[in-house]
Amino acid sequence: MSRLPEIANPYRKIYPSDLSDSEWNLIKPLLPAPKGLGHPIEVNFREILNGVFYVQRTGCQWEMMPHDLPPYTTVYKYFQKWQRCGLWQQMHDKIRQQLYSELRKEGNSRVAIADSESVTTDKIDRSIVSMVVRKLKRVNAML
Repeated sequence: MSRLPEIANPYRKIYPSDLSDSEWNLIKPLLPAPKGLGHPIEVNFREILNGVFYVQRTGCQWEMMPHDLPPYTTVYKYFQKWQRCGLWQQMHDKIRQQLYSELRKEGNSRVAIADSESVTTDKIDRSIVSMVVRKLKRVNAML
């Protein structure tokens, strides 16, 4: 069994961290729509997310992203922008709600674990992105 995602028409090398077609279809409606004013968006949000997930999964530095992904400056800009506006948390919450509803569980259940480790905001942000990726993989496995 291959660890590579199912992608209908790849135009570059596929990485295990890339979004599959079904995962992309889950996330696409959660991304902000273009405002229609100013310069039109010329980036592919799927590739931006693939870049973020590549860095998250491999733990590499932004500058060390493969060159067949969008420029690291563009990927990092969107990562920070979506972090500031709370998009990562919104995606996490919506995907969690979908997963809970598919499993027929109450969506308000919470689990908390206390630990003495100090947590920085960078760890929290990477943790939220990691949770989004895991939930996508789980939802995708159920489809």
